[in-house]
Amino acid sequence: MIVAFRRIAGVILFDLPRYIRALATGKRGYLRVRNRAERLVPARSHHGVRCDWRWTSELFATNVFPPLGRWLVRRALADHPIGRNDPAARDSITSGVPKVSFIIGHRGVTRVPLLLKTLESVRAQRGASVECVVVEQDDSPKLTGKLPSWVKYVFSESPKQAAYARSKAFNVGAANASGALLVLHDNDLLVPEDYAAEALLRQAEGYEVINLKRFIFYASERDTERVIASRLALTELSPESVMQNALGGGSIAITAKAYFEIGGMDEAFIGWGGEDNEFWDRAITRKVWQFGYLSLVHLWHPSQPMKYDPNNPTLVLFNQLMAIPAAERIAILRLRRALQPADC
Repeated sequence: MIVAFRRIAGVILFDLPRYIRALATGKRGYLRVRNRAERLVPARSHHGVRCDWRWTSELFATNVFPPLGRWLVRRALADHPIGRNDPAARDSITSGVPKVSFIIGHRGVTRVPLLLKTLESVRAQRGASVECVVVEQDDSPKLTGKLPSWVKYVFSESPKQAAYARSKAFNVGAANASGALLVLHDNDLLVPEDYAAEALLRQAEGYEVINLKRFIFYASERDTERVIASRLALTELSPESVMQNALGGGSIAITAKAYFEIGGMDEAFIGWGGEDNEFWDRAITRKVWQFGYLSLVHLWHPSQPMKYDPNNPTLVLFNQLMAIPAAERIAILRLRRALQPADC
């Protein structure tokens, strides 16, 4: 009780004034909200900001004082709304060659409702022609008849040694994508309507790897159920946590050319954990935009087994690979891909 009181008092004394100042500082001042000891670097010619620390972090103040999280959700999604099923909305899906290909890996049936909500937000993109490649990785197809007709569906059998290999799913999706810009995207993450258009703007400026994420709002189990049932507006979410500095995780845009030239995802990673950080370490050898200004919504689901366990084999592999310079890893992966059979 005393510890909780001290935390709330600390937020009121030290964080609340900063949040209020951010609200009063221009239309997008909320983008500069951070934890007390953290540092943000503003973009020189844009309103985006870069987190000047290595790993992801949660906003402490929104965990202690939830109204601050609700306020951030309303501000962020008012600036960059997330589209839902709207028959009147202009359809971004094109019958021609799309400019942006969203690639989503998936397994099983429990997350199908999350996937379908994610697909709604992809279809609601404005100002850009897009496609969505869903790669189902399983022992047999489970998504037959469950996906919208506009989705490009690809089935890829799971590796025998594991239930799911996220890295391989993205490589299969990239091989089947038509767009010159790829978005490696999770099946539980809702994106704003201007996500693809903003990524294309940064690509037009010469960037090959584009991280637009400023905040990821993690919805609770209850709010997720209500969103799926269309009983809760996204602007009314009360996030369980607000994530910053997701870097290569969740959703990242990269040109198809750069993706293959850095070797794609490393299929030595089986399961979850470490594969996105290793990929990001190779990706930043290219021209990178990492000044976030868009906010995404993460739908609730149980945590993946062993994802954060220090004994997770994928995290052990990550630490081993990071001892090898990125240029060497890229050369190894490119050679591996060159020797791989064409149908893999």
